[in-house]
Amino acid sequence: MKDIVFATNNAHKLKELREIAAGKLNVLSLNDIGCHDDIPETASTIEGNAKIKADYIKQHYGYDCFADDTGLEVAALDGAPGVYSARYAGNDCISEHNIDLLLHNLEGVDNRSAQFRTCIALRQGDDIRLFEGIVKGTILTERRGTGGFGYDSVFVPDEADGRSFAQMSDDEKNAISHRGRATQLLMHYLLDQRQ
Repeated sequence: MKDIVFATNNAHKLKELREIAAGKLNVLSLNDIGCHDDIPETASTIEGNAKIKADYIKQHYGYDCFADDTGLEVAALDGAPGVYSARYAGNDCISEHNIDLLLHNLEGVDNRSAQFRTCIALRQGDDIRLFEGIVKGTILTERRGTGGFGYDSVFVPDEADGRSFAQMSDDEKNAISHRGRATQLLMHYLLDQRQ
């Protein structure tokens, strides 16, 4: 199996992606390659942040790698929190604070439509390619479920049966999630290269 680095320090993302890639790719973590750097995410777009992280690993460690960035885009908030999803409530916040702020900002709002969007940047040599996954859904008025991470407890995908991502098994979520869709596109591309 081909080794490739996933440029993330998020243990939840790494676990989710290794499950999606199981048997197809050997996904190395930053820890596996001895990278303990705090990689900056200074772009104003999700795509830009994914590229920054992929470029950083290639330039500093020499590995082909991919990196993702994900945003929750809420229609009634003009696409916010978007690129700032992980730090919506401040730079040192935790997911619970982000959810609290989101629910506060949507109090009394009828249009609760939203989408999760993931962009994966793949860096191989000098070549960089982008893969995007989107899942549309609705923001709940309160948390539901104990699984998942981030905003999963308040996001119900349109294709589900009314359950939030946090109420689904990992396999159920991965089958329809934004990250799952972007990763499948990445996998198809990488596996096509091997033929």
